[in-house]
Amino acid sequence: MLLYNVTVTIDLDIHEDWVQWMRDSHIPDVMSTGMFISYRMCRLIGHDHADSEIYTVQYLVKDKTRLVRYQEEFAPELQRQHSERYKGKYAAFRTVMEVIDHNEQMMKQE
Repeated sequence: MLLYNVTVTIDLDIHEDWVQWMRDSHIPDVMSTGMFISYRMCRLIGHDHADSEIYTVQYLVKDKTRLVRYQEEFAPELQRQHSERYKGKYAAFRTVMEVIDHNEQMMKQE
């Protein structure tokens, strides 16, 4: 299992709109690709940025094959939509981590 982590620093004046859009549109679109098992959205607390909020969205994926397929087939358009909507108001970076151990029940993915 891999964890595809997207960290986004979003301007404070639009972060509430961004969170709503992520929950109502972007994350459902990502999940509808069928490449991910589950997701988790988190907000960083106690950071030093007075003019922005920092969030992570973590998507659990079964294997590298599915992640690469997502990155090649689906991510460019989804990232374009995000960039178009919030241009100049955010910074994002992506990391991939191998899940070594966990205590969550995993849904079976076919």
